[in-house]
Amino acid sequence: MDQITIRGIPPEIEKAIRNESKRKNISLNKTIVSLLEEAVGGRIKKASKEVVYHDLDHLSGAWSKEEAQQFERNLKDQRQIDEDVWK
Repeated sequence: MDQITIRGIPPEIEKAIRNESKRKNISLNKTIVSLLEEAVGGRIKKASKEVVYHDLDHLSGAWSKEEAQQFERNLKDQRQIDEDVWK
């Protein structure tokens, strides 16, 4: 959408927007878009960050201490850097 017209903005809101515009040294349009993004976009972004998956919960804590130690030993070889490859 290219353009929206807003009528009836209370004087105190207009003053706050203009002050914010001057403070940030950006246009009124950019200030309003920024404020809208914070008000609406911020909630959208937060909602997407709050996604929690539980599909692997049943695996948590399933290994014995010995199994976990064996797994770590097996990973040791994979964590070695092959110097010839990285030259």
